[in-house]
Amino acid sequence: MVSTDPLWMPSLSYDETELRKMDSAFVMADGTALGSRAGIRPGDPGLAVTLAGTTVNVSAGTATVYRSGQGVYRAQLAATSPGTLAAANASFSRIDLVYLRVWDTSVDASTLRKADTVLLTGTASGSPAVPSPGGTEIYIPLATINVPSTGGGGTGAATVSSTIRQITVAPGGILPVSSTADLALAGVYGGQARWNGTRNVVEYWTGSVWIAPGDAIAYTPTWTAITTNPTLGNGSLAATYTKVGGLVTYQGSLVLGSTSNGGTGIWAMSLPLPPVTGVAGVRGVASYTKPGDNEYVGVSVITPASTVLGFVVKTQSTYFFSDVSNTGPVAATSGNTLLWTIQYWTTS
Repeated sequence: MVSTDPLWMPSLSYDETELRKMDSAFVMADGTALGSRAGIRPGDPGLAVTLAGTTVNVSAGTATVYRSGQGVYRAQLAATSPGTLAAANASFSRIDLVYLRVWDTSVDASTLRKADTVLLTGTASGSPAVPSPGGTEIYIPLATINVPSTGGGGTGAATVSSTIRQITVAPGGILPVSSTADLALAGVYGGQARWNGTRNVVEYWTGSVWIAPGDAIAYTPTWTAITTNPTLGNGSLAATYTKVGGLVTYQGSLVLGSTSNGGTGIWAMSLPLPPVTGVAGVRGVASYTKPGDNEYVGVSVITPASTVLGFVVKTQSTYFFSDVSNTGPVAATSGNTLLWTIQYWTTS
């Protein structure tokens, strides 16, 4: 095998390992070089596991199976039965595993080159676990079978679960996931898409988290003042934002603690994304509360060419308004709470 051979060039010959590795280009990546996510196509009803009494049946179907260093095995099977359930334990339940196996003697020394299905009987236990195939086996799981104890109904009450069944798609495809294991997996590239079956939404991998359009994203603002910046101390400052298209919805709260210092001058909070410039007077709502005194209601404001959020509230005893600061509308003391919400457009 020549590792640098491009495919389908005249006068070149290819061995099976080289061809399987080239097939990796057509299967979803797993985050490793030449790696692929094995599985069955979304919507493909093939390779379904059922029970007829104690006989395990697997319908005809096709799948891709991946092995590190070996590339992608493409397999198709006629309907088959991998075996019969073993007798149930008298005291404990167990979990059996049904999987598709590719036999490749160059990997597993089996002397075989074929694909079939396997029924692997689990161990009865008070906390039964899914059994694991041998380390040299090339396989993908199709289903688990829960076999209760004799007291719980015996093999006649065994049930099949396809939760372990793995789905794969072509590169760039939207991968449908719903199992706990799949939902816990990180994405392999920024912008990767998946259908979260538990939320019924399409999510995208940002490079660190899966999010759907409109999901709240945690954000910690930078709290500043015109003259001397405040210090949070043992206070709390938290915010979230969402972005749908170019529209940002931003909300947050500041609660002063006993060691918080309001700095000097008018307060401002940073924005999670830069606003569109040249739009005058973008306003939201805001309130500033001193416990036992009053709630001062007003607006949150992004002024033209500004990159921060300011706050203007109505004072307690007049019709005048005050910028929120270390002294206005009241002195900054422990327990004072500033809340805000605003929507604005961004070019980011």
